[in-house]
Amino acid sequence: MKALTANRLTDGEVVFWKDGRWVERFADAQLWAVDDPAAVEAEALGKGQGTTVVDVYLIDLVESEGLWAPLSYRERIRALGPTNHPHHGKQAEGGAVVEALQHASGAARSTGRVNLIKRK
Repeated sequence: MKALTANRLTDGEVVFWKDGRWVERFADAQLWAVDDPAAVEAEALGKGQGTTVVDVYLIDLVESEGLWAPLSYRERIRALGPTNHPHHGKQAEGGAVVEALQHASGAARSTGRVNLIKRK
């Protein structure tokens, strides 16, 4: 599975794509199968929003506690918020998705991020 992520330009907030718009919570993100061409189309649409977001790319997901979570540690941190204290950021909200993010494992880089780095 994959999800689309970026950073909002107005405040730097990590955002995720859902049905043609950006949402702040990973739990609300739209998910695609690895080979779904709609994911590539959404990525292209997101990249066309240069005055709204920056660094648009697809992230790889892994199943964790029956839910989906980013495969890479970096993307899990981005989805949870700052790591300085568990009562700060999105992780402070708690819930099943936050628990799944906190317990997910895998350290591979998301292929979308690797491609983004290669293009710079």
